[in-house]
Amino acid sequence: MFKRLYEDGVSEVAAPKAVETPNADTRERILDAAERLFMANGYEGTSMRQITSGAGVNLAAVNYHFGSKESLMQEVFRRRLDWLNDERMRILDALERESAGKPLKPSQIVDGFFGTLLRLADNEARGGMTFLRLLGRTLTEPTEFIHTFLAREYRTVVERYKEALFKALPDVPKAEIVWRFHFMLGATSFAIAGIDALRVVTDWQIEDEAEMDRFDRLLPRLMSFLLGGLRAPLPQFGGVAD
Repeated sequence: MFKRLYEDGVSEVAAPKAVETPNADTRERILDAAERLFMANGYEGTSMRQITSGAGVNLAAVNYHFGSKESLMQEVFRRRLDWLNDERMRILDALERESAGKPLKPSQIVDGFFGTLLRLADNEARGGMTFLRLLGRTLTEPTEFIHTFLAREYRTVVERYKEALFKALPDVPKAEIVWRFHFMLGATSFAIAGIDALRVVTDWQIEDEAEMDRFDRLLPRLMSFLLGGLRAPLPQFGGVAD
């Protein structure tokens, strides 16, 4: 608003006084820096000092926008997962409309959920490889509060995809489908955590290291593996020793 000043009996309109407000992109800079650092160092290994330095802001700015390191971590995920889960729902809705009430193919369901995630690698505006590595790292490292947060964020979309799988695989017990979906989540989390995790766990020497690091081949490899597990014969529990 303009403020009217009266000096020497003359009324004049003064320009509005500049008010210090947080820069419009400060919040995004903090989120970008936190995303990179959490991906590289993990939640516990990243300090607020590192985040403020990486974003070029002071601690007061972080506190203003997020309040705490825990809330910041949640917002790092929320800004990516909101779009990701909306896209997953959009894809499933479109597939179900096209099917006109018929069951979907399991490959369509798996691609809608897991393929949509992996294709984020090519979308830098949505976090790209940085976010995928962060998500993989977080899902394979125990941080209770973020696991609880992610479970809450995923709940609705997971339920929709689970119901689609139940309908697509009527001869497979529902409990078995839930277990297989659980295994698919685990395999995907480990895969997107990065090839370094494979080297640490297995110490396998791969002749063509450049071939192993090619993320563009991860999607077809992982999809083949996930669909193979989903379609595998049912387990035989009889005769297993107690």
